[in-house]
Amino acid sequence: MVQLNPPSASRSAVEKFIEDHLSHLTEAPFVGSPSIRGGQRVANSRMASLDLTGYAAKRNEVLPSSARGATGLSPYIRHGILQLPEVWNSSGNSPAKDKRKFRDELLWQEYARHWYAALGENTKAPLKRKPVQTRTGDGWDRTLPCINLAVEELETHGWLVNQTRMWLSSDWSVRNHQDWRKGENRFFRHLIDGSRAANRLGWQWVTGIGSSKSYGFSRWQVEKRAPGLCNKCPHQTKCPIQEWPDEPLSEAVPTPTRIDNYGPTTAIKKATPTKVWLTAESLGHLDPALNNNPDLPVVFVFDEPLLKNLRLSSKRLVFILETLAELNEERSLNIYLGDPQVEIAGMELAVTHAPVPGFQKHAKGLNIVEKWPWPWLCQPNNAPVHSFSAWVKKINKP
Repeated sequence: MVQLNPPSASRSAVEKFIEDHLSHLTEAPFVGSPSIRGGQRVANSRMASLDLTGYAAKRNEVLPSSARGATGLSPYIRHGILQLPEVWNSSGNSPAKDKRKFRDELLWQEYARHWYAALGENTKAPLKRKPVQTRTGDGWDRTLPCINLAVEELETHGWLVNQTRMWLSSDWSVRNHQDWRKGENRFFRHLIDGSRAANRLGWQWVTGIGSSKSYGFSRWQVEKRAPGLCNKCPHQTKCPIQEWPDEPLSEAVPTPTRIDNYGPTTAIKKATPTKVWLTAESLGHLDPALNNNPDLPVVFVFDEPLLKNLRLSSKRLVFILETLAELNEERSLNIYLGDPQVEIAGMELAVTHAPVPGFQKHAKGLNIVEKWPWPWLCQPNNAPVHSFSAWVKKINKP
């Protein structure tokens, strides 16, 4: 058993912890995002100051940065520090058009979770034929300012506005016919809000796998969303993205026939737990297992075998550790490094179900005596997940 003492919640202490204990799981330098900090306090502050005025018109703006309307809440939503139901409710007094668009985006996040719960690893859809590698190096042409801007933000900050996510994924897969799965893995490594649900669905939507047509990145989008950027481009008179690209080499994901990972609808209690097991899917104070067991100590496991394979950026690890370190100021917290089925084996655990394959895998081998339902925004009701529009028509909205 490898048990680690939680660091203090300062950025320097967290970065030193990663260098000392987790450096074999990530790449140097061991630093966090300069613009995104983990923790419940920051998350609550951002939600409390949420101003959606103009969101519908500005959410896809790229430059100037002051024109951006994106909320920046996605890292906190992805890791369950903020839950979709409470974020939904926080938008209640916003202008009608902006509230509607914001809530549509929350529904997309929820849809991605239902979609992933239904399909699991089957979301990694095949290609029609072997991708044609048209570029060398890291897969993006960094001499294009539009591409370089987005890649720099991805790798430095661990976050992108929706528009530049589409630029990079379309340039990678639609325009240059590279394997979208490799690009999605690149995003997953760097994005603090990276998830196999929303991240993978976003890439498939861009390629046309998860939608009726692909998203074709071209110059007019740059000129519309980042005015003036093309004036700095060495290729401005011979732009390689001037025209709409050809169709991608992809095929649709099969419609799921079985949905079995939604988890319980009410708490399942077999015995009295002695600890709360938190997962990276749900780290917030309103995690049901945590919130309903306020006096129990908490355990968290850095899944060493998984992290060795994923090679996540240190920015994500810093974000998670800042959240855990802050929690440790209020609750007794034990951090472990290793295989969860080994590190916390035998403990009588309370946990919140997470609708992801990894949770299912580990939960089967652990002594879970109390399992709480995932805090869905829209309770599962067998709505079809083959398309977002079909799903929205069938769900029971909050």
